[in-house]
Amino acid sequence: MMEWVVWGSIFLAFVGIALVFNTFVRLSNQVRTAWSDVDVQLARRHDLVPSLVKVVSGFANHEKQLLNDVVRLRGEALNLDSPSKLAVLEDGIQQNVNRILLLQESYPELKSSTNFLKLQHQLVEVEDEIQYARRFYNGAVREYNDAVEMFPYRLLARPFGFHVADYFKAESTAKNAVNVSL
Repeated sequence: MMEWVVWGSIFLAFVGIALVFNTFVRLSNQVRTAWSDVDVQLARRHDLVPSLVKVVSGFANHEKQLLNDVVRLRGEALNLDSPSKLAVLEDGIQQNVNRILLLQESYPELKSSTNFLKLQHQLVEVEDEIQYARRFYNGAVREYNDAVEMFPYRLLARPFGFHVADYFKAESTAKNAVNVSL
């Protein structure tokens, strides 16, 4: 009889560990999927930036530094995959793109350009999708981190190689209003 109790306890422990491990796998996959969604939206933005720069550069020749900064940041962002490091670059891209979009107020011919208006509309859509994807990613990270840090899961998280994931955070400068000086 005692032997059955021991085997039953071992079986229950094994089932419990398997359930905890599978929870970590599911949550980890959810974080990776959410990051992939963010990455797709950022790639959409990166694809639009060169077209926007090309259209604007024809109208605003003396804004070359701003346009060059956007292109440089885009190039750097394409080579990063860390959410925390990428967030810093993406905030810079977002601020500069917003400054480019505000240039239309100083260039009436740019404001009437159908190419510019089309790109502007597409960028607004992409920015909305990026915000949604970031919120979804951060929600997935929160749920995963809760599991990694809460008892009893915490006892098994690190031995199984599961660690706290990084949030996609906006830098403090990204929260300020965009300044355009001509």
